[in-house]
Amino acid sequence: MQNVFQNRNFRLVFFGALVSNVGALLYSFAVSFYILEITENNAFLQGLYLALCGAVNLIFMPIGGIMGDRFHKGKIMFVCDYLKGGIILLATVTMLLFRTPDAHLCILFLAGIFGNAIGGIFAPASSALLPHIVEDQKLQQANSYFSVMNSLQSIVGVVLAGVLYATVPIHLLFLIVGVCYVLSGVSEMFIRYAHARPEGKLTVRSALSDFIDGLRYIKAQRALLMLMIAILFINFFFAPITSNFIPFFIKTDLAGAKHYLFDTLLTPELWSSVLSVLIGASSMIGALILSAKPQAEKVGRRVAWLLLVEAVILLGLSGGYWILVRRGVSLNAFLLLMAAGSLLTGFAIVNINVPTTTVLMRIVDKSMLSKVNSVISISSQGLIPIASVLAGAILQGLGSTALLLFCTVGFTLTAVMLLLNPKTKEI
Repeated sequence: MQNVFQNRNFRLVFFGALVSNVGALLYSFAVSFYILEITENNAFLQGLYLALCGAVNLIFMPIGGIMGDRFHKGKIMFVCDYLKGGIILLATVTMLLFRTPDAHLCILFLAGIFGNAIGGIFAPASSALLPHIVEDQKLQQANSYFSVMNSLQSIVGVVLAGVLYATVPIHLLFLIVGVCYVLSGVSEMFIRYAHARPEGKLTVRSALSDFIDGLRYIKAQRALLMLMIAILFINFFFAPITSNFIPFFIKTDLAGAKHYLFDTLLTPELWSSVLSVLIGASSMIGALILSAKPQAEKVGRRVAWLLLVEAVILLGLSGGYWILVRRGVSLNAFLLLMAAGSLLTGFAIVNINVPTTTVLMRIVDKSMLSKVNSVISISSQGLIPIASVLAGAILQGLGSTALLLFCTVGFTLTAVMLLLNPKTKEI
């Protein structure tokens, strides 16, 4: 099969995303630490910044879904990247003019709010672009390469962000980020595809009608609705593992131990990074394998069995934690078990995510894809805070073993739902 990189439009999108994603990673890393630095470690203000940015992004995502199906997606993307780059460059200049911590905090909050509003418009258009520029039989390969890029950035990007934050002035770091977004916009300007613009002007009434049409479309497509529910459940039960369990285990069990594996080389917090790197590395390997494999026509049952595999991995971690950590048998043995579980999880998750993303692009009408993606994104991101709060309550009241079992049951039920539903065969 001809490699998707021979497609000029795909190259433009891929390298544009590569540059802008690097900028986004550098910026999010730097802002979080810089807010703590100028507020004397005020975690409330940092949390308020993250909450406001997340809320604004969710509010504007339906607007992005409607615009993404009405206007040329490439034009939306480069305009949004130019605007985000311009906002960050303007913030950089303003911070050089007004050097007080209070002024910098206000500038960062304003830049974060406007930047995430633009990001909410950008995301649905960018996520729906591939089916318009890539042939159906190459969608899995295209999505696999994007997964490789994301995995590689999760491994290298955080290290690069930490090094740059520690070695260069914050203004120079923000300048680099702004330039990254502008360069991404330049790449996206040259994307070409046949866009059929819907009739009628975009008004508040037509926008609301478009969004309702998207919800009706999802409801009418039973196979699509089931796939969407499965995606929501996967995110709901996977987020507590990385967001709640691993930090809790690191801060309580590992940090409280007198000795642990490689304690002369790795702090407890660095063990968290090691686990993240293992997940990212195995995800990258899995995505590279998928990029070279023929694209399957139906993936529903395969995804269901992989969810059962992930449930078995979590069951093994649950039993391992209860025996090895809670009963004091061997913390080091559990660290090795966690490392192995991270490798298997990264491989399983990418083999779930890439095929489901690909099949979503194939079965959804291209004129509705931006709206459908915005609905899925809003639902997923809206459920993750609920999952985190629930996981925190389970950890506080029942402990880590109970949380791992809770996630195990969730993955198992999701897999059983897919296996028993006849619509799975259509996916």
